[in-house]
Amino acid sequence: MNISVRKRRRRILALASIPLLLVALLYGTGSGSVAIGLMNIWRSLLHRGEMPYDTILWELRIPRVLIGLLVGACLAASGALLQGVMRNPLADPGIIGVSAGGGAAAVIALVLFPQMAYLLPGFAFAGALLSSLLIYLLSWDSGSSPVRIVLAGIAINALLGGVMNAIMVLNPDRIQNVIPWLSGGLSGRSWPHLGFMLPYAAVGLALVPFAARTVNLLMLGDQSAAALGQHVERQRFLVISLASLLAGAAVSVAGLVGFVGLIVPHAIRLLIGEDQRFLLPYAMVGGAVLMVVADTAARTWFDPIELPAGILLACIGAPFFLILLKRRRLAR
Repeated sequence: MNISVRKRRRRILALASIPLLLVALLYGTGSGSVAIGLMNIWRSLLHRGEMPYDTILWELRIPRVLIGLLVGACLAASGALLQGVMRNPLADPGIIGVSAGGGAAAVIALVLFPQMAYLLPGFAFAGALLSSLLIYLLSWDSGSSPVRIVLAGIAINALLGGVMNAIMVLNPDRIQNVIPWLSGGLSGRSWPHLGFMLPYAAVGLALVPFAARTVNLLMLGDQSAAALGQHVERQRFLVISLASLLAGAAVSVAGLVGFVGLIVPHAIRLLIGEDQRFLLPYAMVGGAVLMVVADTAARTWFDPIELPAGILLACIGAPFFLILLKRRRLAR
């Protein structure tokens, strides 16, 4: 792809980003068992407390859409950072154990300590960060490497998956609340969940642009990055920590949502190339839009059943990933 084509596509994406976000917001707030038109949404925003749809919009849909925006942006940014710093097109938040760590902590809270269910987001967030730290420590051998981190992540994912299954098998009477969490989605999420994840997500997303140059240098290889004055191990650890923060914030509220961190960065990369200065912000927008649209579709297309968004994303993401693999794009 030549430079002029990339620049043209970047301009198109820049112009399309805000309209896409607005369409996703309107789709999420207006769609449901009770359809709400654009004018009624606008009136409710201007005159909250006076309109008949206020309860539906302000207590159910608006917080859920805002959470979807943050979750999607965090997962996509985390995936893009990991794919860059590990120079591995298959890297996403699940590879470094964030999803498995958050899921295991959530299962422990829901099954073994149900009286502490109100602390579920905190359990998941702590588990996500602790598992990523453990994987980094296990991969250390006079330094770390992307390959060792990925291999350690695969092993820890398998171990934590076994722990989750064992807990559920040994406590079959308590797993009803666990299944929706493991499927991933935003059902029942409202203002308290937004308030919990907002500080972590805001800090993480604000730091993402500052990581772009570092990731660009690390993508050149360890020796080249070191020759350019980078402290490779420290920079890699900081970027992985940032990716863990972002993914942990998302997992703590949305559960084990997959494929957003894998598919969105790939799609953006195919359009505009590898430069993280542009890839990261566009990936955040794409992830936010995808998560809101997927969540809204999951709760409206199968009415009266609300399908977890994670299931719908898996059904869409897996074929898309296989198409990319078939076209050999990942090998380039």
